[in-house]
Amino acid sequence: MDWMGSAMRAAQAQLDVATQNLANVSSDGYRRAAADVKMTSGGLVTTSRPTHEQGPVRTTGRAFDLALLGEGSFRVGDTRSRGGTFTTQSVAFTTRSGAFTRDRDGWLVDDRGRRLHGTHGPLRVSVDAKIEADGTVRDHGRIVDRIPLLPGTHILAGALETSTVNAIGETLTILTAQRAFETAQKTLLAIDATREKAANDIPRVQ
Repeated sequence: MDWMGSAMRAAQAQLDVATQNLANVSSDGYRRAAADVKMTSGGLVTTSRPTHEQGPVRTTGRAFDLALLGEGSFRVGDTRSRGGTFTTQSVAFTTRSGAFTRDRDGWLVDDRGRRLHGTHGPLRVSVDAKIEADGTVRDHGRIVDRIPLLPGTHILAGALETSTVNAIGETLTILTAQRAFETAQKTLLAIDATREKAANDIPRVQ
């Protein structure tokens, strides 16, 4: 019964990973997670790990849309209002989604309002700013900052990296995981019914 229970948990974990992937099929910069099922002395165990495939790149033509070609991520930070003024907290988030826009104060922000950070902090630029492949930020021809990148990684401005999720593949994974869960559940119920019947059939000692 413990093995069937572990099989149900493993199938549920696979289902959770695939469902999360499918929910992000349209999320720019999202890299699918993979579920690995291993057999241990205690039964089946599923672990989740990130994958590192480069997502397809689509051209947008918007100057501050940035696609990462290679590993790594952008650093972004939240802003909080204190005493009527906004201050940027320390960088607390990373993302591969490079859909940035310039807000009314000139800060480059993502769709959650988090400011994109360069080496020297949040990036504040004019509408004429350019971001080069090595992360250099130029404004009116002058270098104002640089977006930190891992070795071998480059930026493609005017484009976005799309999700690496294959909707058909994840849907098949979900169906397979559901069937595996149902099979383990039915087997567990059958074992339990057999044991109960065996216990009831034992003649009582008078």
